[in-house]
Amino acid sequence: MQANFNGCQQHNGDTTEEIASTSQQNGACSATNGILSSETERETSMKSMSRTDQDIVRLIGQHLRGLGLNRTAEQLIAESGCMLEHPAAAKFRSYVMDGDWKEAETALNELKSLVECAQGLLKMKFLLLEQKYLEQLEDGRVLEALSCLRHELTPLKYNTERVHVLSSYMMCSTPEDLRDMADWQGKGSESRQRLVEKLQSFLPPTVMLPPRRLLTLLTQAVELQKDKCPYHNTRLDSGLDAVSLLLDHVCSKDQFPCNTIQILNDHCDEVWFCRFSPDGTKLATGSKDCTMIVWDVDLETHELRHRKTYDSHPYGVAYIAWSPDSSHIVACGPDDCSELWIWNVETGDLRQKLSQSPEDSLTSASWHVDGKKFVTGGTRGQFYICDIDGTVLDNWEGVRVQCLGCQGDGKTVLAADTHHRIRGYNFDDLTDFNIIQEDHPIMSFAINETGRLALLNVATQGVHLWDLKDKILLRKFQGISQGFYTIFSCFGGLNQDFVASGSEDHKVYVWHIRRESPIAVLEGHARTVNCVHWNPKLPGMVASASDDGTVRIWGPLDRIRIGNMSESGRSTPV
Repeated sequence: MQANFNGCQQHNGDTTEEIASTSQQNGACSATNGILSSETERETSMKSMSRTDQDIVRLIGQHLRGLGLNRTAEQLIAESGCMLEHPAAAKFRSYVMDGDWKEAETALNELKSLVECAQGLLKMKFLLLEQKYLEQLEDGRVLEALSCLRHELTPLKYNTERVHVLSSYMMCSTPEDLRDMADWQGKGSESRQRLVEKLQSFLPPTVMLPPRRLLTLLTQAVELQKDKCPYHNTRLDSGLDAVSLLLDHVCSKDQFPCNTIQILNDHCDEVWFCRFSPDGTKLATGSKDCTMIVWDVDLETHELRHRKTYDSHPYGVAYIAWSPDSSHIVACGPDDCSELWIWNVETGDLRQKLSQSPEDSLTSASWHVDGKKFVTGGTRGQFYICDIDGTVLDNWEGVRVQCLGCQGDGKTVLAADTHHRIRGYNFDDLTDFNIIQEDHPIMSFAINETGRLALLNVATQGVHLWDLKDKILLRKFQGISQGFYTIFSCFGGLNQDFVASGSEDHKVYVWHIRRESPIAVLEGHARTVNCVHWNPKLPGMVASASDDGTVRIWGPLDRIRIGNMSESGRSTPV
């Protein structure tokens, strides 16, 4: 045993160096083979991925880095073989974030051939030098900042006006003054990151990814799903953090105002009109019974309570216009009424009763955007502009007005006339012009908050959506029964994405603004529904007024239980 051991040891000893040498060579070969194998695997992996897969990997890598998971991102890059951005761009980004402006400028020159627009390189250099200049000023290196301004920024001969503004920052006595005056975050990662984002816009995305690109795409996807959701009507799910990315966005019809949550039956005859106040806290209803009733709206419980009855309208109340601050109401009568009433809703007092002539027919009104004056008119050819005390300031002769609306520019008044058209009138320069021409009588119209869209109830035709700027008919909504009765429709819901109208078949029709077919048909009234209005502050509340003498309040399904628990005078919750 010993002899064999010694012999073996001696033999091994004789060849130790050779074996060690051979082992090292094998190890080196093994390591080299491992590197080559790894590189080959990466190349194979990258070649096997489609362009889309490579883009996805880059987006994920960028997001991981944004979360601070740098080692994970590097592992993803190593395994996939995909670079997040061009090596020159990565170097450029690093220099900018480190505030190494000399090296950043050198790296920028390397990117020269990759900059998309001719002036892009100049603009990028200006942005770099601007950041450099501001940081030097903040650090108190005034001479260096002055040198940058004179010998680097000015010679670029770009954006001279901005250079003059930058020079004025020399007068700032403290860093705080500089940051306030320049509206700048100050030296550091935040301002440098914003600079990188500005610089990136001059480079193609294959060179440098746009900032937070994955989040941008996900946000767009969620917004697209919301746009396609016919019942999306809530502000509670804004932002990605409030939704699940694991499921498609969908809203239930139960969340939409399709259910009667309260019935207001204080009127004793046909209810012709209803209108929420601009602040959403009140509802005014007008009736053939010669009264107007104002109701208080609880924005928390969505319950309506009787506030006051105004019973001084011998012809009935057929139209109501709230002032922009929700403090006053102009109430108009039907076609044979030559009077209108201006009520102070805060005090409950009659501010003025306007009666210009017994031959007048004052059936419609609209407040000027400043709330200090309004326009009114009727089908007998009266068209006045009055102040809040009812004093006539100006008039337009010979215009037979069916319905009125003031535009937000404070100048233009829209009027539907008896010639089946809507025309614009400017009382300042006494000009008028045609906007919309229909083939049948326009019974009423409503304008959305932007002033761009108009909703028309057209006799025997139904509800039409027009673009006032381009003067084109966008959509004809289906389903409604519309003869020659005056029916009022409205925009409403979240972002005014919905349209609602009454109908002669006793129903309320609701459409998504981008769909011709109704998404909901609300039943409950026993006679013609004359007017529908959406609460401007509560996307889930709609009111409808009917010849059956009632006003119905519509809301989501979960509001019915709350309505059943309420007691609001003679109002009947369902």
